[in-house]
Amino acid sequence: MYVVKLTDLEGPLDVLLFFIKRDEHDITNIPIARIAKEFLDYIHLMASLDLEIAGDFIVMAATLMQIKVRMLLPRDENAEEEDDPRAELVRRLIEYKRYKEMSQHMSAMEDEQRKVFYRRFFHADPRVHISDEHDPVMKDVSLFNLIAAFKTAMDHMPKKVIHEVTLLTVTIDEQMSFVLDFLRLHGPSTLLRLVSHMTEKVRIIVTIIAILELTKNNVITLAPVEGRDDILLRPVTPIIPLPTAVA
Repeated sequence: MYVVKLTDLEGPLDVLLFFIKRDEHDITNIPIARIAKEFLDYIHLMASLDLEIAGDFIVMAATLMQIKVRMLLPRDENAEEEDDPRAELVRRLIEYKRYKEMSQHMSAMEDEQRKVFYRRFFHADPRVHISDEHDPVMKDVSLFNLIAAFKTAMDHMPKKVIHEVTLLTVTIDEQMSFVLDFLRLHGPSTLLRLVSHMTEKVRIIVTIIAILELTKNNVITLAPVEGRDDILLRPVTPIIPLPTAVA
């Protein structure tokens, strides 16, 4: 059994911004019922993956449920106009989004400066590797893109009425070779296409671990698929096709 633990979890506001960006919602007019349901679904999914859920996620879930209840309560027509129950959450989201975008901008400035000038006499300073396509290894792919793609892959896995206990001898090295062979044969592909034939949850999980290992070693790059909970896989350098057999 493979257990995956990620210690540097992004916060609950990151999850809400991910939902808003993915579904192209107006940040000032959040569909609180839908967002609350998806937020709770993701907490349950994180728990099923044995990820440690921080208290901030539980507090945010309670906040969303409180806002949802306040919006369902009938309003007094004779009372003065009441504030939107979502106002405080919207204010926090907008403020957090501004800080996050600024931190990303400052990080990009730091990366650009690192390409221009390095400190002298520090040979151990990290150097930025630029691929031929000038694409970063992880392009706008967050933990929640990976969770969303994993959930979609699980939902599309064929359902079995009878539970069968089988011993699977699948390793990360084998799946790394499988991913490279698949990209060599089919070219750039998506995660869902890669695992479409797999019927075992363990094999899909090990394949995702293999993809992350290839990404860490700068062998492939990842990018989100526009409008879908899927991830595009591309080799950093062209993979030489396998030779064809000669009759």
